[in-house]
Amino acid sequence: MHPTGSQDHPDFPFYAGRPVSLSGPQWLVVMASVALAFWLLVAAWTRPAQPWGMWIPVLLFCGVPLCALALVVGRAWTALFHRPSGRDLLLMVGIAALNLVVTLLIGLLLNGLDHGSANPAFKSMGEADTATRVMAFAAMVPQLLGEELLTILPLLALLWWLHTRMRLARRTALVLAWLLSAIPFALAHLPTYQWDLVQCLVIIGSARLVLSLAYLFSRNLWVSTGAHVLNDWTLFGAGLLLGSLSH
Repeated sequence: MHPTGSQDHPDFPFYAGRPVSLSGPQWLVVMASVALAFWLLVAAWTRPAQPWGMWIPVLLFCGVPLCALALVVGRAWTALFHRPSGRDLLLMVGIAALNLVVTLLIGLLLNGLDHGSANPAFKSMGEADTATRVMAFAAMVPQLLGEELLTILPLLALLWWLHTRMRLARRTALVLAWLLSAIPFALAHLPTYQWDLVQCLVIIGSARLVLSLAYLFSRNLWVSTGAHVLNDWTLFGAGLLLGSLSH
C-alpha cells in the first residue's frame, strides 16, 4: 500500500481533509444512511412481486448512502470512484480469484464442523426462468455496490475516528478499520445463512477482508465492486452449471 497516496493512487478520502473533511455529526448522518439503506434492502414492502421488483431495493441500497454522502460533502462524493486503469482491472480479477480460493478453503474447514448453510438464492435462481436469471445477475451489480458502501463507508469513518480523534498512527488506524469494518458486513448476512454466527463471522467475514483489499490497494470503489461482482457471478454461475449437469 502507498502510505499517503500518489498521483496514481490518491490517499483515502474524507479522513484527512482530502478532498474535504467530515465532522462527527456528518459521519453519523452517513452511517445512519447506510443503516437505512440496508433496512430498505431487506424490508418486504420495497420489493413488489413482479420480476422487476428486485431492482427497487437494490437501487435504494446503493443510492441512499451516495445521496447522503453527496448531501454532506457535495460533489466531493465522487472521490470514492476513479476511472479504472489496466492495473485496476487486473486487481479486480486477482482479488476475485483469491477470494474464491479463500472462501472455498475456509468453507471446507467449517463444513466438517457442521457449519456452512447454503445461500437460499442458489435454490431460487435454479428454479427461475432464463429471463429472471439474467435480471438477477444484472441486479447483483447495484446490490454489490451497496454492499461495498456498507463496508467502505464505515471503514473510512473508522479511519477518520481512529487517526484524527484517537491519534493512532495511520497504518494502525487503517488495519483496525479494515478489520472492524468487516464485522457489520458479516452480521448483515445472518438472516441469509440461518443466523449461523460462526459461518457469517468466519466465512463471510474472511471473504469481506479479502474483497476490501481491492479498495485498500486501489482507493477506488469501482475496483472492489468489480471484484465483488466477478466473485458472485462466478459462484452463482458455477452453481447454476452444476445444477443443470445434475439433472
